[in-house]
Amino acid sequence: MAAVPAFDVDRSSPTPLYFQLAQAIEGAITGGDLPAGSRLENEILLAQRYGLSRPTVRRAVQELVDKGLLVRKRGVGTQVIQPHVRRSVELTSLYEDLASGGEAPTTKVLSLQRVPAPAAVADELDLAEGDEIVVLRRLRYSRGEPLALMTNHLPGRFSPTAEELSERGLYQYLRAQGVHLRVAHQRIGARLARAEEARLLDEPPRAALLTMQRTAFDDQGAAVEFGRHVYRASRYDFEATLVGR
Repeated sequence: MAAVPAFDVDRSSPTPLYFQLAQAIEGAITGGDLPAGSRLENEILLAQRYGLSRPTVRRAVQELVDKGLLVRKRGVGTQVIQPHVRRSVELTSLYEDLASGGEAPTTKVLSLQRVPAPAAVADELDLAEGDEIVVLRRLRYSRGEPLALMTNHLPGRFSPTAEELSERGLYQYLRAQGVHLRVAHQRIGARLARAEEARLLDEPPRAALLTMQRTAFDDQGAAVEFGRHVYRASRYDFEATLVGR
């Protein structure tokens, strides 16, 4: 059972008491004092510790449940969970987004092979059906936890190695090959996990997954990559800014 670090409740502050407690707990989580998997003391003990009412403590805990930092589990109590990865909808790779956010990304290459392009993939890459393509399948980790299962298709002129794809993101590899990424067509959706996906992503059978399909083009308008990815909905969000006309 993890104890929330001591903090002074300021009853003269205009900041509500529940929010002061929520901020203290959130600071302990983001600062590493309450790592993922830690269980909080129950509401009665927290109320006694800080001289607060149980409704105040309950509201503070609910605030953090709503933010995706805590989860209530029957028979277990209130537990700290891994924070969601929030990714802007931009033409960047998952590896780059995780690295810039301090999420310590790592990659396991599950397969890397050259195959004839099936019709659907050939259409996306503007190739003839049967042209040689490179298909790579990778499992991306964030802070040591599986986050995404990624399948990418490249035109046959590229020759990435498993070592290169383990050490950096796909878009970094493409840029090193002289590719200037310019635009992408992307579609985001959701579905239930298949058995292998659930196993690889450490999710329950038929857990909810976010899906993303993307075709990326270089500055000459040529398709250079077609990807189909699935992400753990329990740990991953797409984020976009919308602007009115």
